[in-house]
Amino acid sequence: MAVGILLVGGFGTRLMPLTKNTPKPMLTVAGLPVTEHQLAMAKKAGITTVVLATSYLSEVFIPYFGDGSKWGMKLLYAVEKEPLGTGGAIRNAAKLLPGDETVVVFNGDVLSSHNLALQIQEHEANNADVTLHLTAVEDARAYGCVPTDSDGRVTAFLEKMENPVTNTINAGCYVFKSSVIQSIEPDRVVSVEREVFPNLVASHGKVFGFIDDSYWLDIGTPQALLKGSRDLVTGIADASALTSGLVESASKEFLIMKGAQVDPSARIDGGSCISSGAVVSADAHISGSIIESGAQVGAGATIVNSFIASGAVVADFAKISASFVTNTEIIEIPA
Repeated sequence: MAVGILLVGGFGTRLMPLTKNTPKPMLTVAGLPVTEHQLAMAKKAGITTVVLATSYLSEVFIPYFGDGSKWGMKLLYAVEKEPLGTGGAIRNAAKLLPGDETVVVFNGDVLSSHNLALQIQEHEANNADVTLHLTAVEDARAYGCVPTDSDGRVTAFLEKMENPVTNTINAGCYVFKSSVIQSIEPDRVVSVEREVFPNLVASHGKVFGFIDDSYWLDIGTPQALLKGSRDLVTGIADASALTSGLVESASKEFLIMKGAQVDPSARIDGGSCISSGAVVSADAHISGSIIESGAQVGAGATIVNSFIASGAVVADFAKISASFVTNTEIIEIPA
């Protein structure tokens, strides 16, 4: 049985100003925190014990997720006093796990619909040290690429380059043999991408790629976060976290969570989501946007491609486009 580590300790710098008071994994997409969608993916693959490796604003996770029993899971928390990099965070979190289980590591920046159960199965069948989810992108120049041989073994980890040798990139979900994690020096800043994986390949370790081109999105920017939410609402991405008990009404155009108050004359489209506890007044038009819990949208207001944060109040007949709205300010989302 596999166990999980979810890396949720980053500062979310690329997501500013959305992450000013909220860590990026707790930002809402399709009515639920990003982390909740990732936990649903883990559970779907049979993983019921997960360590959340936190650092920045770690105190906001525990009140929401608790011990995980609400989701039929066991959640543990490993808080880094100082950021330790991906490898250091994984090593630190693994202290809370039994030493002999297969360990699946999820990246808090990613929404993915790939077949995780099959990735774990292939990892164990190959008796691999690490199996990485790889995905093909049109242009790998922004990512760095990961070539594999005819047996699926990873042959190199290449930095960003002008002419990538392959279009398959590291998609940020790893299945580890527990002994590999135990070999990482504890309490030190370590990068799995720059140190652990290249060193394993160089020493002829069994590093395999699991190539799956299902839905995948790096949600590291405000525009990408909005796109991720729209993709979950419209059914492009796997939204198994959205159980019927949470949803009031939904279509390919919108998602209204239970506990939201939406006037019948309001128009909601473009993959928008109205979170539980939000209020949308008469004749408002909301398109391609996220309205968080506790936000209030005035009568006749128009909101397009924007993120309305919890506690924000949008005035009657306001026109808001490509912006992040809090209870004190309206900030344009950089293109």
